[in-house]
Amino acid sequence: MSFSSFTTFDSNPLSTPWSKGFVTHLRPRLLSRPRNVVVCSVNPHAASPSLAVAQSASQGLSRIESLSQVSGVLGCQWGDEGKGKLVDILAQHFDIVARCQGGANAGHTIYNSEGKKFALHLVPSGILNEDTLCVIGNGVVVHLPGLFKEIDGLESNGVSCKGRILISDRAHLLFDFHQVVDGLREAELAKSLIGTTKRGIGPCYTSKVVRNGIRVSDLRHMDTFPQKLDVLLSDAASRFRGFNYGPDMLREEVEKYKRYAERLEPFVADTVLVMNEAISHKKKILVEGGQATMLDIDFGTYPFVTSSSPSAGGICTGLGIAPRVVGDLVGVVKAYTTRVGSGPFPTELSGKEGDLLRFAGQEFGTTTGRPRRCGWLDIVALKYSCQINGFSSLNLTKLDVLSEFSEIQLGVSYKHIDGRLIKSFPGDLRLLEELKVEYEVLPGWKSDISSIRNYFDLPKAARQYVERIEELVDVPIHYIGVGPGRDALIFK
Repeated sequence: MSFSSFTTFDSNPLSTPWSKGFVTHLRPRLLSRPRNVVVCSVNPHAASPSLAVAQSASQGLSRIESLSQVSGVLGCQWGDEGKGKLVDILAQHFDIVARCQGGANAGHTIYNSEGKKFALHLVPSGILNEDTLCVIGNGVVVHLPGLFKEIDGLESNGVSCKGRILISDRAHLLFDFHQVVDGLREAELAKSLIGTTKRGIGPCYTSKVVRNGIRVSDLRHMDTFPQKLDVLLSDAASRFRGFNYGPDMLREEVEKYKRYAERLEPFVADTVLVMNEAISHKKKILVEGGQATMLDIDFGTYPFVTSSSPSAGGICTGLGIAPRVVGDLVGVVKAYTTRVGSGPFPTELSGKEGDLLRFAGQEFGTTTGRPRRCGWLDIVALKYSCQINGFSSLNLTKLDVLSEFSEIQLGVSYKHIDGRLIKSFPGDLRLLEELKVEYEVLPGWKSDISSIRNYFDLPKAARQYVERIEELVDVPIHYIGVGPGRDALIFK
């Protein structure tokens, strides 16, 4: 295998430079792509769109085209908010969609215009839009067997990936043994489980931070790759009694990664250069966050968090772009709250109400299939998330799920057990477990809203709910999800 010009785009077999070496994945046809398409694809079998739908689409087009050159879509809660759908819709108006952190623990479910479901984990959600280049940045940890399986699944369903995915040469490789270590680590914790997806994310980031990790660029040096892998495997074996490592395992892994390296070669690039040249050439870039702010390694409910920074700061460190170029950030928040795994959850519902939310919203993990814990919308956590990220607008998803309730509650404040107000989302887990949530009760609407496409056609109680959230967090809600399909979106 030859990686002799690994970081030079002009030598990439998928590239033929058209402007001073800028990758031609952003080829001239992207420049001439029509920008007057209707954003929300309508099911071809459905009836002709109503005037309200047309008006909503026109308003949506205006909203989307006003987004800044470099925009982002980030989760506000504990993940699973529905970021993939918005990214898929917005991608039709962006040249690049980029992932900046996390790994295959991110599960983004999206639907094409025919209603076919795709579950993505590493590939950015812009892949369904044929003119979009998808970038997996240096902050992502990449499990190659999973990535290739994902690409094969997309290709077999008619989604071309050739020339449309770039992977940073600085990204760290996540190996199968990282997943084994993840499970062993969780078993060690016994009753104090973090509740990870067991996809090896934490152990891979651990390797990165202790500086014995292996990066994509290391695949071009097969003379030293075996020694580096031996260091990693030996370290795992010395740490965990249940991890069996010997020469046969090393030999098999090296042979496997020689084959992977050959297949990976066309996808690899210096994505820091790609992103910055794209910015200088005025290309539109959309950053897709994995997980969400309340799982941030610094700002989330530590230690029940992920191992990267899914908040706004992760965009710059995970892609190598300057803070000054990042513009509009859209926060995605469910109309209620869910989380998977262990950790504090102040507004969690138990019993019948929690079950009703879970089944009405089909709250089962995209990555793991695990049932999600469900509760009312937590305004304190949402305001905290908005402060950290500086969201310019919000996407409120799954509003239709709340149609089942005659009354809906909003968790509007936290108080100490002695009644004193807690001014912000606390970092102290003991306090989080002991605090009392104060709720506002709003009327439900008890009617199906899944076919509504114009904001003012929503029941008054539904609009009251949306507007009360805006008032409490002081951020406008520009997008409202009322179903899983691409077209089930209201622009406000």
